[in-house]
Amino acid sequence: MGFVVISYDISDDGTRTKVANMLLDHGTRVQYSVFEFLIDENRLDELVGRLKDFPECGDSIRVYHICEGCLKKAIILGRGEFEKEVGFHIV
Repeated sequence: MGFVVISYDISDDGTRTKVANMLLDHGTRVQYSVFEFLIDENRLDELVGRLKDFPECGDSIRVYHICEGCLKKAIILGRGEFEKEVGFHIV
């Protein structure tokens, strides 16, 4: 399992909504366009593969791997906490 932060800047409302809903299925929204995940590599690879088709000219989706040592040094100012559990979604 690894800790990952995914952020996006997508101009089209429909595309932005699709991306947000896809990310909500796997992680926790911590800002409007920022999500945190505690996720294994296989699920992350699958998610990134599904996200690749969404960015259009000028858009971006960024995936940041945060190591355990760096996560321990991270600071949250204000409300919130880091994702601590893996979420399972049974369909």
